[in-house]
Amino acid sequence: MLTLHYSPTDASMTPHMVLEELGVPFELALVDRSRDAQHSPAYLKLNPNGRIPVLVDGDLVLYETAAVALHLADTHPAAGLAPPLGTPERGEFYKWLCWLTNTLQAELMLYFYPERWTRTPSAAAELKGCAEARVAGMVDQLEAQLARSGGPWFLGARYTVLDPYVLMLCRWTRGMARPARSLPGLLPYLQRVHARPAVQRVYAREGMEQPF
Repeated sequence: MLTLHYSPTDASMTPHMVLEELGVPFELALVDRSRDAQHSPAYLKLNPNGRIPVLVDGDLVLYETAAVALHLADTHPAAGLAPPLGTPERGEFYKWLCWLTNTLQAELMLYFYPERWTRTPSAAAELKGCAEARVAGMVDQLEAQLARSGGPWFLGARYTVLDPYVLMLCRWTRGMARPARSLPGLLPYLQRVHARPAVQRVYAREGMEQPF
């Protein structure tokens, strides 16, 4: 049985949506951040970084959202949530998966937690503002990719694990002056991803506000 250690609206949202999309049996294990459970001795045995999510698949313990999503796609190939190995489409898939986790998500962490990089409140405020400006440029890249792919999904005709990942990160921009949903191409795309039954089940289970 697969077990996803999660926290509502956290980075576990993507693997949660992937699991629902796959329709395979899995269990959810809540990591209560209000009690700092992600830094408990038991959780740190699973992920010494104290971050969410963690997927337990038998003897395999995985952390990092992108790694979990890729593992789920590769262990359930019939679902078609990643392009075939060795194809140009797979290379494009790798590029965007790495970009989402290493570039956009990393910048969003700077926006949400600027105090981790400085002890000065004024410097934290400046960092937050700079991060928001950089995220705006990255959201433009998402918009441009959708125009290139022709939709309806991020890579084109195929729905992949990139789509719930993009939805999650775009949702995190909702409090910014220029949220992802304000872009003309991203809005209908996000609506399509959001309308999928698997995504709706995750929103309901995690108690998230609609729509993004």
